[in-house]
Amino acid sequence: MNTKRILQVQNISKTYGKGSSSTTALSGISFDVLEGEFLGIMGASGSGKTTLLNCIATMLKPTSGKILLDGEDISAFKGKALANYRGNKIGYLYQSFELLDNLTARENIILPLSLHGVKNADAEQALLPLAGHLDITEVLDKFPGQMSGGQKQRVAAARAFISAPSIVLADEPTGALDSKNAKTLLDKLSSLNRQEQKTIVMVTHDANAASFCSRVLFIQDGTIFHELRKSTKNEPPTMFYERIMAVIAQLGGGSANVL
Repeated sequence: MNTKRILQVQNISKTYGKGSSSTTALSGISFDVLEGEFLGIMGASGSGKTTLLNCIATMLKPTSGKILLDGEDISAFKGKALANYRGNKIGYLYQSFELLDNLTARENIILPLSLHGVKNADAEQALLPLAGHLDITEVLDKFPGQMSGGQKQRVAAARAFISAPSIVLADEPTGALDSKNAKTLLDKLSSLNRQEQKTIVMVTHDANAASFCSRVLFIQDGTIFHELRKSTKNEPPTMFYERIMAVIAQLGGGSANVL
């Protein structure tokens, strides 16, 4: 794996409200994401994992700390620099697809490129190999209402990757899918990560989804509770799943002495 640090999260804290009514969602979290890594972030509801992802996506501003992407402090971005970051430097894959119903799959996927003035011919050149990889070529001219949930999420994944961002953020991407479609999506994301060196950060509560990652951070009460990484590049998801489940059991017990 490449040792270039794409993302650096430095002592991030996030507090909502003030005084006695304040709630701390994140408490001094720090970690790096390397180029070509598939990082999973796990934690119970309310642990801070989605708040963390939204800070990286600039949807939320941290109360303190820094987030660097490709060495640049994203909190300093304003105007065009912020629009460029959101449009080109990161891709975002939502749980609920967030496709526009009046656009075809093709139009939904290339929308980020269209908004940034990329010519249709160039957009199509970027689209076709991605559509083949995600197995959605046959639905490119269909509208979301004509697709299955699995197809819609793979179309949404193509949209997240189309602008060749430095990193793709995925927020519970299998949450609205049945187990078969979830596995298909995870296989495709894992393949893009391994074969194309795409960097992915995925928030999930699902140990099965996390087992497709190369490394998993476990968040509890706004802090990093534990970290697991695959013992070898080729450790099968089934073995990694068992180790993830062991940490989840410890999370439930509240012990910091895990594995």
